[in-house]
Amino acid sequence: MATADLLLHPVRLRILRALLDGRDRTTSDLRGDLPDIAPATLYRHVALLAEAGVLTVVAEQRVRGAVERTYRLPHGSAEVDDDALAAMTPADHRRAFTAFVAGLLADFDRYLDRDDVDPRQDGVGYRQAALWLTDAELDALLAEVRTAVAARLHNPPVPGRVRRLLSTVLMPAGGPPGDDPADGAAG
Repeated sequence: MATADLLLHPVRLRILRALLDGRDRTTSDLRGDLPDIAPATLYRHVALLAEAGVLTVVAEQRVRGAVERTYRLPHGSAEVDDDALAAMTPADHRRAFTAFVAGLLADFDRYLDRDDVDPRQDGVGYRQAALWLTDAELDALLAEVRTAVAARLHNPPVPGRVRRLLSTVLMPAGGPPGDDPADGAAG
C-alpha cells in the first residue's frame, strides 16, 4: 500500500485521478490530459508513483531512441491502508482532506470552464444529508454504497458512456459525543 505522503501531493493526485478510469496511459497521454503540468514535473511524479509500486508498467516501446512506458493504476494500489490511516495525526488528516477538497475544486473548475456546461443534463450534484445511524447501520450503508459502486467500477469506456467522478465525504456531525441532545447525555 502507498503512504499518505506519497499520494497526497497535488500533482500526484491529479495523475492518479487521470488514471482512475482504468485505461492504460503513457506519460505523453498524461501530458495531453494534464497540459498545465510541466513535462519534467509530470515525468518526475509518474516515476515516483511507479517506483513506489502505485503505478504498474504494462508495456515499453522505443520512440525516437527513448523508452516510452505505458502505465496502469491497479485497483487498490492508490489507497492508504488501515494501519497507515490509523497512524495519521489530526494534522495529517487535515492535510489529506485539504488535498482532497483542493482536487475536487480543481476538477469542478475544469468542468465549469468547458463550453458545453449543463449541470442538470450532466447529472452534476452536490448535496449534504444528515443521517442518524448506529455503527451497525453505518456499516450496512457503506456496504451498500461499495456494492453499488463496485458493480459499475470496471465499465469500459464505450460510446454513450461519460466518465463521471463520484467523490464522497462521510464524517460525524456536531461536537464531541454527549453534546448531541439525541445522546440523552446533554441537558
